[in-house]
Amino acid sequence: MTTVDEHPAELARSGEAAYEAATRVFNLFAPVRPAAAVTARSAGDVRAAIARARARGLGVRVHATGHASATARPMDEALLIRTELTGGVRIDPHRRIARIPAGTGWGAVVAAAAPYGLAAPHGSSPTVGAVGYLLGGGLSMYARHTGLAANSVRAVELVTADGEERRVAADLDPELFWALRGGGGGFGVVTAVEVALFPVAGVVTGAAFWPAGQAGRLLPLWRAWTERAPHEATTSVRVMNLPKLPEVPAVLSAGPVLCLDGTVVAPGSEDLAVARRQAGELLGPLRAAAEPLMDTWHEAGPTAVPETHMDPPEPVPVLGDHMLLDELGDDGITAFLRATVDRPRSALTVAELRQLGGGLAEAGPHHGALGRLDARFAYSGAGVPGFGGTEEEIRAHCGEVRSALAPWDTGRTTPTFVASLEQPQGHLTPDAVRTADRVRARVDPDGLFRGDVAPGCTAV
Repeated sequence: MTTVDEHPAELARSGEAAYEAATRVFNLFAPVRPAAAVTARSAGDVRAAIARARARGLGVRVHATGHASATARPMDEALLIRTELTGGVRIDPHRRIARIPAGTGWGAVVAAAAPYGLAAPHGSSPTVGAVGYLLGGGLSMYARHTGLAANSVRAVELVTADGEERRVAADLDPELFWALRGGGGGFGVVTAVEVALFPVAGVVTGAAFWPAGQAGRLLPLWRAWTERAPHEATTSVRVMNLPKLPEVPAVLSAGPVLCLDGTVVAPGSEDLAVARRQAGELLGPLRAAAEPLMDTWHEAGPTAVPETHMDPPEPVPVLGDHMLLDELGDDGITAFLRATVDRPRSALTVAELRQLGGGLAEAGPHHGALGRLDARFAYSGAGVPGFGGTEEEIRAHCGEVRSALAPWDTGRTTPTFVASLEQPQGHLTPDAVRTADRVRARVDPDGLFRGDVAPGCTAV
């Protein structure tokens, strides 16, 4: 039997500094206002918080870095636990495993693994919390090489509704282990994960930018390349309308631009020449078709990859949308261009097509509730209210893009890309939903974490 720490963190109410610290979010357009909040720095803090929530008749909600606040249900009758567990990232270079405490951003994981010649299946931002990303599937900068990041999770440590600490893995409560990886949440408070790392001798990574007016020539070339792209390459294209800020190069904020970024990985030193050739096969025709305004593609180590996508380092207000798309063909690219480039004014700061396929289409032997993506591209669009347009204009433009791409919409989503509570998660089959519900009923029979279950992930 586990015991509660003697001096657990106190619950905080609105107006208190500890409440404001615990409720911080990355998306400033989607603040969270729970009945009470606490920052947990140990499993004991988590156990104590759960006990106090029960005593006060509150539900329990969980977040770490607050990147997914736009998809969170209302919390006015809940205690929010912010996980910032101490202990730091621990690397086992022989087993190629990283143990990551909840609340740790990907930047810290990448930095810890790199000295051993290892990399993690991280996303495009170093500030995103690793645990929530991994349990939501995780679309990595190496995704076509590694598959969904959730498939790399080897163990999960959590505190369940009964206040007990558990460790689950493929051979330790495999049903709960399955449900935690993509099952939609509501199983408890995850305090740490163990994730498999992979060898990296080097990468070719970076971003190239052209005037958006060149997109009609360049996007068909990129799309054709994706049909034969090697699994070692993961790329995306974005139509960007960047603000005039000191940190944004003037050449990129002078007007709309098209960006191609990504990573080509060389697992071993003998693969470096192959990675150079593969990157050249992608970039050569595009550079020949139109000279880039700026081009940062280069050879580097894995610590350079989290900066490639240039996600905002500080919190911003964002509204957006997301779809998983089938093969677009030339007609699909034309539809995307008409909805994002061929218009007098855009309310979207970014409209992105991310390349899927490769390892993402393959589920490992011990995959979780979400093990693969049956789609060719992930679309995401986002606008910053007050910059490119009003809230109404951004929502309207998102709707226009959705209508334009409707013929290629699979009706599915990937959890970490879903941009609002109004858009239910669409990644689970009906059988998977029923199984996840059965697991939740076993580990949380009173529904203490019911509010943390993502829309579309439960039939209850």
